[in-house]
Amino acid sequence: MQLRFLGGAGTVTGSKVIVEHEGHRLLLDCGLFEGLKQLRLHNRSALAVPSRSIDAVVLTQALPAHSGFLPRLVELGFEGPVFATPATVELCQLLLPEAGRLMEEEARQANQVGYTKHAPARPLYTEDMAQRALQRLRPQRFDEVFEPAPGFTARLRPAGQVLGAACVHLRCGTHSLLHAGTLGRCDDPLLHSAAPPEAADRVLLESTYGNRQHRLPDAQARLSKLIGRTAARGGVVLLPAHAAGPAQLLLHAIRQLKAGGRIPDLPVYLDNRIAADAVQVYQRYPEDLRLDAAACQALLQDVNVAQSADEALALSRQKVPAILIAVEGVAYAGALAQHLKLLAPDARNAIAFTSYQPAGTRGASLLAGKPQIKVQGDWISARAEVLALDGLSGHADRQGLLEWVLALPRAPKHVYLMHGEPEAADSLRQAITERQPWACSVPEYLELANIREDEALEHQGTVG
Repeated sequence: MQLRFLGGAGTVTGSKVIVEHEGHRLLLDCGLFEGLKQLRLHNRSALAVPSRSIDAVVLTQALPAHSGFLPRLVELGFEGPVFATPATVELCQLLLPEAGRLMEEEARQANQVGYTKHAPARPLYTEDMAQRALQRLRPQRFDEVFEPAPGFTARLRPAGQVLGAACVHLRCGTHSLLHAGTLGRCDDPLLHSAAPPEAADRVLLESTYGNRQHRLPDAQARLSKLIGRTAARGGVVLLPAHAAGPAQLLLHAIRQLKAGGRIPDLPVYLDNRIAADAVQVYQRYPEDLRLDAAACQALLQDVNVAQSADEALALSRQKVPAILIAVEGVAYAGALAQHLKLLAPDARNAIAFTSYQPAGTRGASLLAGKPQIKVQGDWISARAEVLALDGLSGHADRQGLLEWVLALPRAPKHVYLMHGEPEAADSLRQAITERQPWACSVPEYLELANIREDEALEHQGTVG
């Protein structure tokens, strides 16, 4: 068996791992890179193995860092099935075509305004390309054994964090592998906790918050105070959030704060219908939720949802205090870019991030206190108050990751820490090895690991 780390190595985005056994290749996750330019350029490139040589894909979740490369993979020649839970399939059906449409719109705007360095700017993929990729999706329920490719058997187990997210337990020949490309927190207010880990020879574990602790009550208190003081100075609170998962967590938190009288009764706006549609998907999977049907439906109560691009752009021109949830992500730059242009220069406003902001993103620059950020070719002053609310993230924190992996029924032969920035991944590596004498490493981009039948590991560095 061979493992090739084609993404999610040294960064939180671009999750992709090839598992190869007896001439067949299975791709675990198919995510887009985000952040630093040298990472984003990988999105335009072919993979290190021919796409046609990949027999199948198994997705762990629907967010772009895990699924957003699928249209490109199909364009590059992939013709196999893509397995995911039914909820992940439904969310992909929402997110991927909308991403393609917005990429096309972004390219058109870049060409019209002239802020692109490319002549002409081209979308990474189109809505039509996304629709073609969706035809490859095959729903696979939790806990059912299936054969994604010749010689492989797999089973999906709940991972938390986002509706439908799964850990993948894989067997091929004498080898077993557990891929936890995403892992939710045990106190998530919307979703049940991740299923306990199952024994495996090799474990691939995310490490997004491998060096951070976060607590939900503290985050809600900080959000409450932020909204209160921003309203007092007449400003708008901008809350960037991914359309599936983070947006619903924010809607729930705001509703709780309003119900408890902990924040002013400000208007709440959602700038993209896609996040509201994701709430409807959540309602179709009550067995995965901690909320009952009424509470889930109430997430959108008294929320003003933009029904068009023009409505979305108008939201940041509010002249009265308000709460604006803006869809963010590698494919959703348009409206959020305009919101930042209008709101960031005004010190009355506030911008708070609940999701991890990878290096090289505008969010990372704002959280680092940079006085200016670049938006669509223009440098914009950053005078608004900026705050990180990690406690409202759906990701497990350092303690949650440790508790989960240390609950393995038997010692793994190797643990690979992925989907994290180098500092976070290495911090988690140290914490694991301090507690257990396990082989544990942080793979590099394009690293190849050969795993022989006698279970000896031979690392061959990187491949070209």
